[in-house]
Amino acid sequence: MMATQEKTLQIHGMTCAACANRIEKGLSKIEGVERANVNFALERSTIVYDPEKTNVNEFKERVEKLGYNVVQEKASFDISGMTCAACATRIEKRISKMDGVTNANVNFALETIAVEYDDKHVQTSDMITAVKKLGYELIPKQDGQKKMDHKEQEIKKQQRKFIISLILTAPLLWTMVAHFEFLSFIYLPNVLMNPWVQLALATPVQFFVGAQFYKGAFNALRNKSANMDVLVALGTSAAYFYSLYLSIEWMNTGSVGHPELYFEASAVIITLIVLGKLFEVRAKGKTSQAIQKLLGLQAITARVLRNSVEKEIPIEEVVTGDIILVKPGEKIPVDGEIIEGRSAIDESMITGESIPIDKVAGDVVIGATINKNGSLQIKATKVGKDTALAQIVKVVEEAQGSKADIQRLADRISGVFVPIVVVIAIVTFFIWYFAVTPGDFRSALIPTISILVIACPCALGLATPTSIMAGSGRAAEMGLLFKGGEHLENTQSIDTVVLDKTGTVTKGEPALTDILVADGFDEVEVLQLIGTAENQSEHPLAQAIVKGVKEKGLTLLETTDFEALPGFGIRAEVNGREVLVGTRKLMRERNIATLNSEASMEELESEGKTAMLIAVDAKLAGVVAVADTVKDTSKEAIARMQELGLEVIMLTGDNQRTAEAIARQVGLSNVIAEVLPEQKSEEIKKLQEQGKKVAMVGDGINDAPALAMANVGMAVGNGTDIAIEVADITLMRGDLNSVADAIIMSRKTMRNIKENLFFAFIYNTIGIPIAAIGLLAPWVAGAAMAFSSVSVVLNALRLQKVKIRN
Repeated sequence: MMATQEKTLQIHGMTCAACANRIEKGLSKIEGVERANVNFALERSTIVYDPEKTNVNEFKERVEKLGYNVVQEKASFDISGMTCAACATRIEKRISKMDGVTNANVNFALETIAVEYDDKHVQTSDMITAVKKLGYELIPKQDGQKKMDHKEQEIKKQQRKFIISLILTAPLLWTMVAHFEFLSFIYLPNVLMNPWVQLALATPVQFFVGAQFYKGAFNALRNKSANMDVLVALGTSAAYFYSLYLSIEWMNTGSVGHPELYFEASAVIITLIVLGKLFEVRAKGKTSQAIQKLLGLQAITARVLRNSVEKEIPIEEVVTGDIILVKPGEKIPVDGEIIEGRSAIDESMITGESIPIDKVAGDVVIGATINKNGSLQIKATKVGKDTALAQIVKVVEEAQGSKADIQRLADRISGVFVPIVVVIAIVTFFIWYFAVTPGDFRSALIPTISILVIACPCALGLATPTSIMAGSGRAAEMGLLFKGGEHLENTQSIDTVVLDKTGTVTKGEPALTDILVADGFDEVEVLQLIGTAENQSEHPLAQAIVKGVKEKGLTLLETTDFEALPGFGIRAEVNGREVLVGTRKLMRERNIATLNSEASMEELESEGKTAMLIAVDAKLAGVVAVADTVKDTSKEAIARMQELGLEVIMLTGDNQRTAEAIARQVGLSNVIAEVLPEQKSEEIKKLQEQGKKVAMVGDGINDAPALAMANVGMAVGNGTDIAIEVADITLMRGDLNSVADAIIMSRKTMRNIKENLFFAFIYNTIGIPIAAIGLLAPWVAGAAMAFSSVSVVLNALRLQKVKIRN
């Protein structure tokens, strides 16, 4: 019997009942779905599914693959009151079960939740109320500075608690020497052995400093679950109240001698856990430094020209259409277009290109880049959250807040871990009390307390998100934008990389190199005809021909008719003459003989040039050649990929000869050529059917279907909206070395996650049995538990120092 859940999706794009049936069938085929009903009239789908076998994200992906849209809003909140992974799991489950919520991801390390929902069924106020009933607080997402202020306040709060706890616990810690005979030489003031003095010191620690644990435990138990707070509250309370009982018993029997109390154990445990929390909060702040660094790149103010008056305003007040004045050495405040002036712009923060790029009127500039040497007037085209930098920050935040599959596994484990530990602790108590030391309550209590304390799953909850935060943040600094934690995880398993040629392996800026004219035709006339015809096309090769014709000083004529023939070439009417420019296939279709030009075509293609046949009025007029030069870094980058054990394939629409010529230049032997744009995704699918994990690398626009089909889509670009939207990873620097960097970064992050999970589990797997046999003192268990969380976070922070290339 499946433990099923129900999910509702609002779907747009259906035009008839057949659409509804199609969606219904598609959803029903997903593993774990018990049934799916689509209501065409309400544009709504209700899905009953087993959450153990499927993820709600699959529903949205399947609907969108079928060609429809899942309507949903997105909301992000900061969360107050979480103490461990079990808290995060409980909040996530509660929000996910709300009608209209399609996806909810809680990031314990960032203390945030990202929710996708249908606002016709649920509102953010409903979510806030639901979480408040669980004992936590959802706070609408704060800007970077407010969040940093909140973090500072949290650190100060934990510092105060720790100092108070330390002052009160230090004298109690001194009394621990009484438990160990080999420390009997240490002087111990008699007053500290008085049970009432110990009670006075331990009580504020237990109920003031430790109030957070009682509050968390109460909320957890009230909602029929268990978390770290339950373990700490149970363990320390057992030690405290048992010691109180012994103190009362000591007083009733005449106050003779010194009873063996455990006030110091409960106080030391709480103090160490608070210290661990302090370290944890500080370290968490460091994991989000990447976003702060990115935000720090932007200008704070802008100098705008309004009503012919120059005034300086905060960057938040700039609106689209504002004219902005930028002096040499200043940061460009927002994305815009130069309307006056010329300068060299340092765009290294976006592209990684250290050499400034010359810009003139009409050129586009990106916010946060630096104007080096000229005064500019810029018209603002994108401001606020629409700028390239804001989009980059958004992607990094979403990546840090998303979950990898390995984290979902860790979440499921932590969700059942606490109840299991409580059962183990109870069983241990009874074994000691009835078998090991019959009737000795004290001897049975100590291992029980130790088990409860050592088993806290804090480290388990931090293991994956801290690594993803640190890894994706460091990757962003290197110009690698991972769209989500799942893509950071998936990239490490890639074994095949497919590279688009134009603009990826090559510069994507072809130039006219050759014009060979057939007998009976004039070169100038042919150039004018093809230049005029190609001027109507937006294809890069066409623009190269037009540019080459203009550079020869020739004027263009008028076109009366134009037709683009995808995959074949173009046809145009110029001055009453029919002009064809394109492939052999195009000429064969039009019954134009090409035999006389075949040798010239082959020679040009062997040189890596793209050769095109020209026909005028159904007669072969010659051959024109265009060459796209290879990027300086492509050969080195491909060699790096091959060293990583990757199979590298070049995929292009160019003919086989041209493709192989380019491939030879960069050290590639595997080429798939003469592929139409719509066929690229089919080639990716063929590779996947061979069992290969494929990464497709393209420009993020023309290669969209192939990028979507691949296991991981990588867009080579400069962080533009389209590239970010299409790809799983955006390689902002436009350098193929970034492909190798992304795979290495993914592998290092996944190795770091596995190390963290090892650290998280090793304390529990070793500590619980040791505690069960009575060899682990409660205060040592507290120290080990606190140190496990700290060690996990510190290990994750190592990713922020990763250097891949010198």
